Amino acid sequence: MGSNTNVSKADYYEVLGVSRDATDQELKSAYRKQALKYHPDRNPGDHTAEEKFKEASEAYQVLSDADKRAAYDRYGHAGLGGPGFGGGPFAGGVDLGDIFGDLFGEMFNMGGGGTSQRGSRQRRGDDLRFDLTIDFENAIFGVETEVKLRRLETCAACQGRGSASGRGPSVCSHCQGRGQIRYQQGFFSVARTCGACGGTGQVIGDPCAACRGEGRAASEVKLHVKVPPGVEDGTRIRYAGEGDAGRAGGPKGDLYVVLSIRPHDFFERQGHDLHCVIPISFPQATLGDEFEMQGIDGPVSIKIPEGTQSGRELRIRGRGVPYLNEKGHGDLVVKVVVQIPRKLSRAQRELVAKLAESMTVDNKPTSPGLIEKMKDLFN
Repeated sequence: MGSNTNVSKADYYEVLGVSRDATDQELKSAYRKQALKYHPDRNPGDHTAEEKFKEASEAYQVLSDADKRAAYDRYGHAGLGGPGFGGGPFAGGVDLGDIFGDLFGEMFNMGGGGTSQRGSRQRRGDDLRFDLTIDFENAIFGVETEVKLRRLETCAACQGRGSASGRGPSVCSHCQGRGQIRYQQGFFSVARTCGACGGTGQVIGDPCAACRGEGRAASEVKLHVKVPPGVEDGTRIRYAGEGDAGRAGGPKGDLYVVLSIRPHDFFERQGHDLHCVIPISFPQATLGDEFEMQGIDGPVSIKIPEGTQSGRELRIRGRGVPYLNEKGHGDLVVKVVVQIPRKLSRAQRELVAKLAESMTVDNKPTSPGLIEKMKDLFN
């Protein structure tokens, strides 16, 4: 690089934090970060930030121009004052409209308003949530019910126009319908969203007394809700177009009904299977038995095999929860627990004693693995 007579200026590549072989896109990205960080609107009264913003802008305008960048790479800052460069980096007329259009969109239009064109008053209504608690059985078999909720409806007094006379909105006098107010900021003309109209370019001169110019008013409505069989706790059911009315004739939002399921006294749900625990006697476990129990959907025949151990699970196919919006059901899983009586009559004790005489049990300690399995059975 040749000699640089302007030793007070920082290196443009260092200002933007890029290498000397940075691509145009890398330069643009680096400059955007610097401009967003040091822009005066984000740092009011900070002279240092303002200088850094100007420095970054100067660096980008030079390095984004192929001829100026070549001269700068060869001669440094001295090369920018020669013939053909207009005496300085800001006199060359490089078009920064593309980058600053995006930049100021990020800085001033985070809420979606204040774009380069006038916005529309028409807005989609908000989505709503309604929490509905249902019984365990209703989640299994489905249910239809009616709910009440409050939402914004189109104002009946002004038919959604927002004005008392029905004329609707007029052009905003502050921004002349553009939705933006422009002002000069250093080297650039900056556009900000018009505070009078919120960027729409329109205002209501005679707001409706019922809705205060909003075009919508809160109302309590009744809605028929259909819960399909097989839903789970936390299931969301979407009802399109049942949310808040849109602004200025915009489309309605959606309603989401979120389900909460009350627990059952006997059954517990695990996925599509139903689980329960039933006690059986020692003779039933030893000799086997067959009886009926009440399932969630009617009587269920339970067959206890001979020699059943306490804690065994019996699976009855197809007697569980129906699959949501599909054919088929899960299973009913019945865990049997052998119930040992706390007290026996004299006759019962004599019978158990005789049985004990005819049976032998090895009470020696067994392997740890078997002990853990026995713990699981009785827990």
